[in-house]
Amino acid sequence: MTQELTQDTAEASMPQKSDLVILYHRQPYEEVEGKDGRVVLRENTSPNGIVPTLKSFFGKADRGSWVAWKLADDPSKVDFERVVTINDSFGEYRVSRLPLTAEQVKSFYHITSKEAFWPILHSFKERYNYDPVDWPTFREVNWAFAEAAAHEAAPGANVWVHDYNLWLAPGYIRQLRPDVKISFFHHTPFPAADMFNVLPWRKEIVESLLSCDAVGFHIPRYADNFVSVVRSLLDVEVTRREKVRPEWVNEGTALSERTMPTQIEYEGRRILVSASPVGVNMDYIEEQAETPATATKLSEIKDELNGRKMILSVGRTDYTKGGIEQLESFGRVLADNPGLRGKVRLLHVSVVANRNMTAYAEIQTELEQTAGRINGAFGTFEWQPIALISRAIPFTELVAYYRAADVAWITPLADGMNLVCKEYAAARIDGDGVLVLSEFAGAAVDLSAAVMANPFSARSMDRAILQALDMPEAERRDRMEALRAKVRCYDINAWARDQTDLFEAAQKKGGATTVDPVA
Repeated sequence: MTQELTQDTAEASMPQKSDLVILYHRQPYEEVEGKDGRVVLRENTSPNGIVPTLKSFFGKADRGSWVAWKLADDPSKVDFERVVTINDSFGEYRVSRLPLTAEQVKSFYHITSKEAFWPILHSFKERYNYDPVDWPTFREVNWAFAEAAAHEAAPGANVWVHDYNLWLAPGYIRQLRPDVKISFFHHTPFPAADMFNVLPWRKEIVESLLSCDAVGFHIPRYADNFVSVVRSLLDVEVTRREKVRPEWVNEGTALSERTMPTQIEYEGRRILVSASPVGVNMDYIEEQAETPATATKLSEIKDELNGRKMILSVGRTDYTKGGIEQLESFGRVLADNPGLRGKVRLLHVSVVANRNMTAYAEIQTELEQTAGRINGAFGTFEWQPIALISRAIPFTELVAYYRAADVAWITPLADGMNLVCKEYAAARIDGDGVLVLSEFAGAAVDLSAAVMANPFSARSMDRAILQALDMPEAERRDRMEALRAKVRCYDINAWARDQTDLFEAAQKKGGATTVDPVA
């Protein structure tokens, strides 16, 4: 049940400046229209996810602020309070809401971020579209975020900027408030220099990121790529390089690194570089897996399967997620292994991210056509091999599907982290189940007990799913025990501790001495 939040005009109730300011494109709550037509603010429906995690940092700060955008017909005449104070389960904090028009949102987010940045970040150069980009609007929106952050921050505050659509904000914040400490966390992959440097704004972007005191990524490969990019464009020195944690050296994935840069210097300033994989709230997921409602739903799913095995795939409708390649693989497996027909079913959940974007609409159409072709070729009156679902399944219900799935098939072509695979392991309180994971997902670096697949190889994909379906119980349980141990070790609380340590290191960084690079 969602809880309606208490909100006040922030200037009246909480005039103090904040020692922690978080910049993220989404507001930290859900806006719901009530029965009387009034918009109310409610807690996020699930405490599992990045927004609740970020809000949890306010509990460690004396005062906190969140900066996000909110749609407005006319930014000069908004019909909502620009700054409000929120009281929720995480405490009291301010939210500074930047009024953006629909055209600004389309330009800044749907065009520049999704049509220009997104394909480059995921190394899909052929999908990069420079022509419609309105760079002045992107600068304008980032400047608005920076101004709000500068207004909210107390002297010496920590300002924490999130993700690629706010690439320019750190540079602007540094101009406005040279006294604050700026951290940036990159939630997507960060590509190699020959890919990133396709962007004509590359130097402006990296100069902004070099205004930070600390820049964080999920895995060492992305950190290494970032440093390679800045060194290709500017006179940047690596002043410290360290061995990565032994458990992250996974030779079964294409993303493994053995060392990574952890400190660089540019124009007399030292910037910390870190890698820390974001995790899931394992305690919450386990609690959901044990509820009577989950047990009831699990029983219903098992009855419907009627003894058949279920493969589960969950993701967004996006060319980076490898949905087409996965369906094609399943079709090949059924063609080459007639004995599996009628005995296994693929539940492919592919949620449409934005129906107004042509690229996503094309992928959705291709998914539907591919699934239809395979169902037509192999389906019978009693059995359809693929169930394609294009709507979001409520998380509490999704946990039951995780528990029912014999195999979770998560094979993106590129993914910054991917939390679905971690949710699957967390939900398997029975200790069974097999995870088939793309070696190009960031999660593959620490989830080495998964069956690894190369989604660019038909042979690798087919072999991996057959291995998972045929795996003996003892091996399944050994692998799942290892997966669950890793998910618990690097859960959302571990990520939060890493970020807190990074903030503290950034605060002390001014007096640090240069450390010789590791050979």
